[in-house]
Amino acid sequence: MTQHVRDHLGRFGIWRGGSQLTPELAAGIEQLGFGALWVGGSPDGELMQVEQLLDATTTLALATGIVNMWKDDARTVAASFARIEGRHPGRFLLGVGTGHREATQQYAKPYETLAGYVGVLLGEGVPKTSLVLAALGPKVLRLAAERTAGAHPYLVTPEYTREARRILGAGPLLAPEHKVVLDTDPERARAIGRPRVRTPYLGLVNYTNNLRRLGWSEDDLSGAGSDALIDALVAHGSAAEVAAKLTGHLDAGADHVAIQLLTAGDADPLAGYRQLAQALAL
Repeated sequence: MTQHVRDHLGRFGIWRGGSQLTPELAAGIEQLGFGALWVGGSPDGELMQVEQLLDATTTLALATGIVNMWKDDARTVAASFARIEGRHPGRFLLGVGTGHREATQQYAKPYETLAGYVGVLLGEGVPKTSLVLAALGPKVLRLAAERTAGAHPYLVTPEYTREARRILGAGPLLAPEHKVVLDTDPERARAIGRPRVRTPYLGLVNYTNNLRRLGWSEDDLSGAGSDALIDALVAHGSAAEVAAKLTGHLDAGADHVAIQLLTAGDADPLAGYRQLAQALAL
């Protein structure tokens, strides 16, 4: 029986911008026991970096978080998927999405465009089981459930995850991203986490609308964000405390959590990944 990529994901993976990834880091993440590495920052449709990271590892699943449908033609992306799947069968999960209207000049009818994009990918041979959508709102969550393997929501809380699972139903994959800072001092942790939430996400309507749906007020969303909002979106504390907060997504119905570790400056993240792997009993 063919094994689907979701079987490789495990409970926890690492989310990191593509510009911050190397084959050596991917190998280190695999050795620590994480099931997947999510390549963030709108990787290009040729997906050469994904292939290089798969070449450097043996069991780690690679996922895109996400390919922006406005940047790359669906047929180009489908051809890249076929190339990668041929070399590394069952280890690549293609995440696609609409990006942000503020950053995309041609942004129009995003839902219809996304549905069409998914249709082309499926028609060009990308299996439904290897495709997920960057879904936030109910409409795209339903599209993810009906046409793809599931959803990869970004900048969300366990409360969101619980509602997303209700909308998706029992079967589809639900793999939220969550930011973390390993620091037991709340002020220091917020000093690292707050800028990464404020810019750009508190200026992007798809994220602020989603946070409003979760009950966050205009006061919470204004300026650099309230302490309560930052604490909800960026888990901080000891590795054990952060692990407990991440596990809250699994308790709320997630299948997998993509962890984005935030550090001061350009610190090597492997030490933090190691602490998290131990706390999460990987």
